[in-house]
Amino acid sequence: AGIAKDIAERTRAGQEVAVVSSGAIALGARRLKLAKGGRASLEDAQAAAAVGQIALSQVWAETLGAEGLTAAQMLVTLDDLEDRRRYLNAAATLDRLLSLGVVPILNENDSVATEEIRFGDNDRLAARVAQAAGAGGVILLSDVDGLYDRNPSDPAAKHIPCVERIDARVEAMADKGSASGMGSGGMVSKIAAARIANAAGAHLAIASGRIDRPLSAEARHTLFVAEKSAPARKAWLAGGLTAKGHIHVDAGAAKALAKGNSLLAAGATRVEGSFARGDLIVILGPDGIPLARGLAEYPSEDAARITGKRSEAHAEILGYAPRAALVHRSHMALL
Repeated sequence: AGIAKDIAERTRAGQEVAVVSSGAIALGARRLKLAKGGRASLEDAQAAAAVGQIALSQVWAETLGAEGLTAAQMLVTLDDLEDRRRYLNAAATLDRLLSLGVVPILNENDSVATEEIRFGDNDRLAARVAQAAGAGGVILLSDVDGLYDRNPSDPAAKHIPCVERIDARVEAMADKGSASGMGSGGMVSKIAAARIANAAGAHLAIASGRIDRPLSAEARHTLFVAEKSAPARKAWLAGGLTAKGHIHVDAGAAKALAKGNSLLAAGATRVEGSFARGDLIVILGPDGIPLARGLAEYPSEDAARITGKRSEAHAEILGYAPRAALVHRSHMALL
């Protein structure tokens, strides 16, 4: 009930709130008395989700209703937010519900999703929903109150109140903190969600869901600060989860990308994966950290053939007039 009161306070203050809620499979498994929490098989998980989704929606409808709010249910799959047209449809539905003063309750549609088309955790789903809704902020509720420099169970662990840039040091903290028993929604997935949210211009906070009023300003948390808002198409590119391949680049290319330039073949060092022209790919720096996401201008085979080569050699290597870049800046979003 505490979180419902927090949501009600925020809506009365003029804020629009959408909720990404988990628990459908666990609720359904309990009602169906399924072994292993409903996860003994894909069929069990899907059946449990189908039963649990109704129960979960009822809980939210009643809890928010007690605060004078109307709840709506939206079930989505990874494909719904990866396909551009369906993404825009979902965004339009969210926008209309929020404009009507409704609190959308979103969950992954586990009754139809398979492993190949699943988010796998609600952290990244929440970040993608925030992106679709054009939200200014995301709050992830966890069993810990934010990011620590080591496993939170260590008495020497220090709480990190604010992260202005997600770098290798922050990634290392997430790895150390992932031993806190948070399962598939561990700190690593929360850092991935922060990348998506920040790239879309949304701040992201990690706070404890175990306190009575988790959304209150006084609740301890870690804030991941977004530098600036992103154009809608580039936000969609940055948040994409199903990249078809990777292109590694050298330090010079990394600096050029940071200045807003296109990725040229001369700065690429390695191509991984199998992708076609127009597929979403990730550009990795010399240290393997993702720098950008974008749409490939070449299929992977041709990209590999011209990797490290200057543009004047491309036509002779490929046998056709080359394009200006491996990934053009107009179809790229920096991370």
